[in-house]
Amino acid sequence: MFIPENFKGKGALVIGAGRSGIACANLLAANGFKVLLTESQSTGKIKDRLKKLPRGVKTETGGHTKAVFSCGFAVKSPGLSRSNRLIISLKKKGIPVFSEIETALAFSRAARLLAVTGTNGKTTTTILLGAIMKAALRPGARALVCGNVGIPAAEAAPKARGRDAVVMEVSSYQLEDSSGIKPAAACLLNITPDHLDHHGSLAAYVKAKGKIFKYQDSAGCCVFNYEDARCRRLAKRCPARTLFFSSKRAKGPLNAWAAAGKLYFRLNGTEFAVKPPALPGAHNLENAMCAALMALHQGVKPGIIKKVFSAFKGVEHRLEPAGKVRGVSFINDSKATNVESTLVALKALGAGKNTWLILGGQDKGNPYAPLIGLIKEHVKAVVTIGAAARKIERELAGAAPLITAVTLKNACRGILALASPGDVVLFSPACASFDQFRDFEDRGRRFKALVKELK
Repeated sequence: MFIPENFKGKGALVIGAGRSGIACANLLAANGFKVLLTESQSTGKIKDRLKKLPRGVKTETGGHTKAVFSCGFAVKSPGLSRSNRLIISLKKKGIPVFSEIETALAFSRAARLLAVTGTNGKTTTTILLGAIMKAALRPGARALVCGNVGIPAAEAAPKARGRDAVVMEVSSYQLEDSSGIKPAAACLLNITPDHLDHHGSLAAYVKAKGKIFKYQDSAGCCVFNYEDARCRRLAKRCPARTLFFSSKRAKGPLNAWAAAGKLYFRLNGTEFAVKPPALPGAHNLENAMCAALMALHQGVKPGIIKKVFSAFKGVEHRLEPAGKVRGVSFINDSKATNVESTLVALKALGAGKNTWLILGGQDKGNPYAPLIGLIKEHVKAVVTIGAAARKIERELAGAAPLITAVTLKNACRGILALASPGDVVLFSPACASFDQFRDFEDRGRRFKALVKELK
């Protein structure tokens, strides 16, 4: 656990000049630490990011020098794995390495942390929970939404004071090296194989996810998906109060369930029903139940949840309508960075075989064969882009016509030339974005820009 007072007078090393790295460097410098930021990329590629650093922060780019070993502790960017050579070398020399969220929370004075994790649905749940908490908190108190939603934890969490609530989306990358993280309320939405290229095995990935509740006590709660066997197994080890939701049944040890177009809640002697947010797919029912249970545990009244649900319109890059061109609808689901997310998207779009599916990007080590059933049922053609194109085409051979587009621009233009009015173009890549784009947000915005150009 990172305790700043234990490192006063010692230099701080920040590894990585991404958004979280820049935020950590700023945070540590503002709290009196001498900071060295080290980045393997050359200065030219990250020049604009480095401009955000305050004077006094030293930087080295294009590799790491011996200066990194003169620091008293290090903070690593979430994307760096434990097998990174620099991380291993630092630990061998006895230099402790902390995570971004551990560092951020060490400087936060908020009364409570609400932490959201899971393979899929994290961002929608986090944004929805943030909206509920903002509506519920008294004047003078804030709900600060941060983490993987775009605002780094190290930028937002330290601003929290007193009655403020920090609502944080937390990835397995961030959890694996964190200790002492103690949310007042947490959740584990689901667990399916993901990031195996980073964690090395499914067991290691599951272990990282389980750290969301590892340091909780009986005063806290953790919300679990009752339909996910891995979640149920992890719940048995949770030291906090466990709450369960289900989108498939109404019986069992449930605190929330979906039936007849409504969501039903039972907690602390209170029972009520509410219409869910107007979002497509059963997965969004689960996201809504999870956010509501976390809020209810924190004392939020049912009326506030009902009001926020009725107004909530969804999140960018998650089954987001991107426009219609010549009668062809384009859907931006760039946040689908794994196969399970793409399965969810195909299920949400429903019946008919009028979907053109754009897949591809940077492969994450997962098989694409699980998509075959829904592709045969709903997809006119699969259009591949990016580094994973050949693997995707090999594993999906025979499921639907396959078209190699290489780039997203080629994919959009090519599909429009072949599609018929009433068709749907679903950009749900099932891959990471880093082969051609900065991140999934950059990729999604590029897709939307391309759709505008087609008009």
